[in-house]
Amino acid sequence: MRAYISVWRLPSAPVLLLAGFAGRLPSAMVPLALLLMVQQQTGSYAVAGLAAAALGIAMAVMSPVLGRLADRRGPRGILFGQAAAYPLLLATLVAVVLGGAPNLAVLAASAAAGAATPLVSGTVRALWSRVDPRVRPTAYALDATATELVFVVGPALVAALAVFTSPALAVGVAGSLAVVGALGVATAAATRAYVPTPGVRTGVFSTVRTPGLPRVLLSGAALMMGFGALEVAVPAFADRIGAPGMSGLLLALWALGSTIGGLWFGARVLSMSLPRQYRLLLLGVTIGLAPLAWVSSPWALGALLFLGGSAIAPTLTVQNTLVGSLAPHHATTEAFTWLSTITVGASAIGAALGGALIDSPAGVPGSLVLATLGAALAVVVTLLPGRRPAPAVDLVREPVAA
Repeated sequence: MRAYISVWRLPSAPVLLLAGFAGRLPSAMVPLALLLMVQQQTGSYAVAGLAAAALGIAMAVMSPVLGRLADRRGPRGILFGQAAAYPLLLATLVAVVLGGAPNLAVLAASAAAGAATPLVSGTVRALWSRVDPRVRPTAYALDATATELVFVVGPALVAALAVFTSPALAVGVAGSLAVVGALGVATAAATRAYVPTPGVRTGVFSTVRTPGLPRVLLSGAALMMGFGALEVAVPAFADRIGAPGMSGLLLALWALGSTIGGLWFGARVLSMSLPRQYRLLLLGVTIGLAPLAWVSSPWALGALLFLGGSAIAPTLTVQNTLVGSLAPHHATTEAFTWLSTITVGASAIGAALGGALIDSPAGVPGSLVLATLGAALAVVVTLLPGRRPAPAVDLVREPVAA
């Protein structure tokens, strides 16, 4: 706990953690609420999965562009603009879905809302990369654990709102939280003091091509594709057993296991290299997902999700640390937005594929098998040869206290 206290005592840490938590909740709420809302209106998980995919892919396309702009000019203006646009576009999305508009209109509205998703996660992670190197790994661990807690609270909140009111209200609540989070991060002292780091940018994909980074991004994409399939499979599983309200509880158990695992892992000091830690943790995630396709009891599924989830936050902690250490110092926000972009986009694709499998003869087990294959592919990607990163040199950065 002493390590976590040292991070919490940094001047802007409480604001970044709490506002970052609020600003990230929509990422766990909107896709699930949209999935439930569209499925209720159309009766099709395939269409619902495509809507979630449109939301995620649009965010994936826009985030790196905004991340690069944030590295050059600072993130405050972007966050203020998104805080104004995002809730309006979510309201439009709800009106289109509930109004019975054609599927293409639903997909277009989903994409518009996704493109305006506030740049909270990339900004917060970039600010953590500027703290004292001695506490930076713990900061990343706390950030990853807080992110996983988002996936405990978010699905549970959506489930409660969907059962007692409607998924549309869950979308509205998510929009309000996004505004609170974006404005909180934008007005934090660390964000106000942000000074761009000068550097040479040689092309649109120069940051992505940084030695060592492609394998981290591709493995993260494979993993999140599997998670996307799982996040569609769990609501479908709950629906098939006649208890749709359990979907939020099951996803929350999964994320709760991850949160506990992340808190335990973040307090550890390991001598093993980061790439090896990452590979072994990905293997642990794969093993945790493997038995899910053969489970028929919701309580057994919940228990396995809880146990298997314990490796997720540690995996994401090491993943964030790798990205922060590999990224060029002048493009840290962009690097983290590429991570968010690729992983969220892959999750959206996994959701679409999972939805198609659920509506096919493969059913829910087929989507759960896809989840396991995604994690296994992530392990394989880490074994592929590639350019080695340059020796790590911790350059002195601006004393921005995150």
